[in-house]
Order: sequence, then C-alpha cells, then structure tokens
Amino acid sequence: MKMPRAEFWQGNKAIAMGGLDAGCRFFAGYPITPSTEIAEVMAEELPRCGGKFIQMEDEIGGIAAAIGGSIAGKKSMTGTSGPGFSLKQELLGYAYIAEIPLVCVDVQRGGPSTGLPTKVSQSDVMQARWGTHGDHATIAFAPSSVQECYDLSVCAFNFAERFRQPVLIMADEVIGHMRERIVLPDVSSLELVDRKKPSCLQSEFVPYLADDRDDVPPMAAFGDGYRWHVTGLTTNDWGFPTNSAADIDKKITRILRKVDRCREDIVAYAAESFEDAEILVVSYGCVARSALRAVREMRSRGVKVGHFRPVTLWPFADAELEGIVKDYGIKHVIVPELNMGQMFLEIDRTIHGRAETHSKTLLNGELFKPAQIISYIEEVA
Repeated sequence: MKMPRAEFWQGNKAIAMGGLDAGCRFFAGYPITPSTEIAEVMAEELPRCGGKFIQMEDEIGGIAAAIGGSIAGKKSMTGTSGPGFSLKQELLGYAYIAEIPLVCVDVQRGGPSTGLPTKVSQSDVMQARWGTHGDHATIAFAPSSVQECYDLSVCAFNFAERFRQPVLIMADEVIGHMRERIVLPDVSSLELVDRKKPSCLQSEFVPYLADDRDDVPPMAAFGDGYRWHVTGLTTNDWGFPTNSAADIDKKITRILRKVDRCREDIVAYAAESFEDAEILVVSYGCVARSALRAVREMRSRGVKVGHFRPVTLWPFADAELEGIVKDYGIKHVIVPELNMGQMFLEIDRTIHGRAETHSKTLLNGELFKPAQIISYIEEVA
C-alpha cells in the first residue's frame, strides 16, 4: 500500500479526482461557470484510465448521456451550476424513478436565471430537494473544504451505486474555486461500492424485483444479456408501465424506503463546542468556514457559542440538530446562508420552538466575513 500524499488542489479538481478514484468512467456535461473545471479535469484524465468524456450540446443532453452511460454499466457523472441544474431536473426525476445510479455536481452561483455566473450563492439547496416533481428520496452533500470535495465525491458514488439513484454534490463557487492542501489516500485503500448485479438466469430476471433486505433491485447493464425495459413511467416489477394502484404504491413507497431505512448510514454532520453553548450557529458549505472562525473567536472572549454544520443537506440532520438544542439547552440558533433563508425554514421546523431562531442572509454574491457573523452572535449574546 502506498503512503498518503499531499496535494494543493482546487475544489473542482478534487471533486473530479474523487469521482475518478471511486471508479467513474463516464462523464457527460456542458461547460458552465463555476463548474467547468470539473469537466476539464475529466476530459484530460478519463482517457488515461480507459474512460470516456463527452461534451454534449446542452445541459439536458449532458445528464441524458450520463444516464445512458450508467445504464451501459459505467459509473457516471455530470456537472453543472444553477441554470444547468434547473435544466437537468426533468431527467433527474427520470433517474429517480428508473433507479439509475448517477452523481450530479452543482457548483452553486447566484440566480435566478443566468444571475451571477462568477459569484457565490447557496440558492439551489431547495431545488436539490424539490426541483423535480413527484416523491423521491434525495441524497445531497455540501462540502466545506477541498478535502471534503474529494471525500464526498467518493461517498456520492458509493451511495449512488448502493441505492441505485442520483446523488447530488451541492458545492458552491467559493469551495469549487478555492485551493488548499488535501491529503489523498492510496486508492487501493478506498472502500468502494459497486451496484448489485443479477445472479439469476437471464430467463428468470425480473428487473425491479427488489431484495427485501435493502429494497434495492439488482441492476443489469445493457449488453449483459438481461432484458430490461427503461421508462420514466411508474412501472411494475417487470419494468412495464402500470395503472395498478397496488403496483404504483409499491414502487413509490419502495424508492423512498430504500433510503429512509438507511438514514443513519447517510446523514453526516459536524458539531463543535455545543456542550456548554447558549448560542448555536448553523451553517454549511463555504459559510461554515467563516462561521467556525467567528465561533472560535467568540469563545476565546468567553461567549458560550457553538457550531453545527450539516454535511448532508438531504436527508437533513433534523433529529441530530434537535437533540443538541434540546439536550444542551440552546437558547438561540443563528443561521447565516447565502440565500433568503432556504435552509432556515428547515432548521426552524426542526427545532420545534425549543430555541429562538435568527435568519441572516446575504445575496450580493459575496461571502460572509467572520466579523459579520461575530456581530450576529453579539446581538443575541
């Protein structure tokens, strides 16, 4: 086994390299600021490891090709930013209901529409959960460092393969473009997950007959010899459209349950200095870096303040956050974010009135400075 090595990488490169080390061998996308470096790295690196890169004509074509690559048996990725993420929503829904493993990266920028192509935002976090219509279970990560860009990219592929569905990496412009030291493991030491494949005879294969142990059906690749009908319509176990109420309920309930039953394996968060805190700052992505600096500065002044950072935006760490607020007697929760309070509503709902909540928003394309968050802490201290 090789020793870990240190690199000085950009966040977008770390996402791409994490995907490659996780086994990604197909990338399809369309250039869009501030995510383009992911595609550039993939275009350079995939041919070196036997993979394929294709630049499609638009964002819709990008995710459509990535879905096709996954159906053909390859771990597949696409990358974009806000406007492209909006365009990909219909086919994200297709991948959810057809149960196609896929990693989609959204490096967030200001919006709506073309908005602020080169400026940071966190305004896509609700689109990640509710952007496509219908009921589905969302898994979405928010990296807060270049190291996490790599680590969560590996994790995203593992979960996509394990649960047979899209997994989202909700980075932001600051995290995507910043450079910092990253420690890379020996690739042979990574624990990687590959999709479950059928072991039955081809004549006995039922494409969406799920294992009761995990609610995930085995997935055959096109070309393996197994017959498999793929559609965006709600299907029965054979993969054919159905109007049977029982089949419809079975299908939708199962694609939700396969993630919900494994919530404890998925949900990740980081918490610091909350044991004696009266004030809790909750932040994610790039804002968490400024918030953590502010919290540490205020603690050095004797202020009882802590920090909570959801690493998985979805499923949200609601039980964990509520437990901290309840068990440690938090009086105030401050939520700084680069939108008009999208996650604040989720956090406020989670706390159930156990603490006074304060939404702090910034919409001008700039990052919160630690001094700004210090001032918010001082307001309630």
